[in-house]
Amino acid sequence: MINDITHEARSHMQKAVESVQHEMALIRTGRATTNLLDVVRVEYYGAHVPVNQVATIGVPEPRLLTIQPWDKSAISAIEKAILASGLGLTPSNDGTIIRLPIPQLTEERRKDLVRVVHKLAEEGRVSIRNARREANEMLKEGEKEGEIPEDDCKKAQKHVQDLTDEHIKKIDEILKRKETEIMEV
Repeated sequence: MINDITHEARSHMQKAVESVQHEMALIRTGRATTNLLDVVRVEYYGAHVPVNQVATIGVPEPRLLTIQPWDKSAISAIEKAILASGLGLTPSNDGTIIRLPIPQLTEERRKDLVRVVHKLAEEGRVSIRNARREANEMLKEGEKEGEIPEDDCKKAQKHVQDLTDEHIKKIDEILKRKETEIMEV
């Protein structure tokens, strides 16, 4: 029972870290990355599909993305999807390839992005703490019902706290890397 509780807590904490990592990857830092287009869905033959399923995405320069559709008729649909995505990027095409220049971020915009990143990290930390609280409640409930000895309950709670510290540290490292990336000119 203790192993099940700690395993579930670890799983929830790991999902929180992965979620924060994914959300931060979507934040534009003034540097081209293919992850920027993960949120873009293209209407292609009646279905909404990710851009990377209808085109090859490349990063030839630090401030430029190229999108080369496998089907030339999809160029206009891809451009419309990028404009509608809210990324604030303006595509240009030459009939065969779409170029997506990534503009330089202003100092004010960088500070706004840092605030957003801190908020995402805090949401991740809260999620991890919630997983810890749920695990501790389950352990105390097991102890109260006599299923878990008191000593084992205390050891398991310490283990859950160690897991919490480990996952919060991971989020802090992700935050630090992203903050450095954002503030880099």
